[in-house]
Amino acid sequence: MNRGKDAALLPVALGLADGILNALTLAAANFVGDDGPITVGLALRISVAALVTAGFAVFVAEYAEARGGLRHASRELSMHSERDLVSTRLGHLALRGALGQSALAAAASMVGALGPLLLAAALPGPGWIAAAIAIVALGFLGVGLATAVLGNRLIWAGALVLGGIGVTAIGAWLKIA
Repeated sequence: MNRGKDAALLPVALGLADGILNALTLAAANFVGDDGPITVGLALRISVAALVTAGFAVFVAEYAEARGGLRHASRELSMHSERDLVSTRLGHLALRGALGQSALAAAASMVGALGPLLLAAALPGPGWIAAAIAIVALGFLGVGLATAVLGNRLIWAGALVLGGIGVTAIGAWLKIA
């Protein structure tokens, strides 16, 4: 179970990155191609998809990790059954913690997707400007993450920017939305 002051780092970082990458993938043909402009309706549909997928994935991962930790602790304590800790208050806390992490990731993912897409819908001119802004936002996310984990800011920012460019290229090739 992820506890402590940094418990929000994983779901928020994952959610923001997931949301921005969903926007870049699903709307890439609109950003850099000739599939028409981004509309508010498309922005909302993509951001809801990002919310659902991030929330579900983080819930499954967090809950499985927490339940696995309780199972392991039961074995380490030589309990009669590996289910002994799961059926206690700790099992309920695992569920509640997973739901909280899931909600954080879902909200961050929706914000990450909705931001660049609404910007693209509002900005006059070519859609690639909004895509570039979303990719720059990934760079800023990389700087923030590097600061939080004492990493190299340039490497983190560069890696996320390159990932964003790659995802946009793949999205443009796939022409999903």
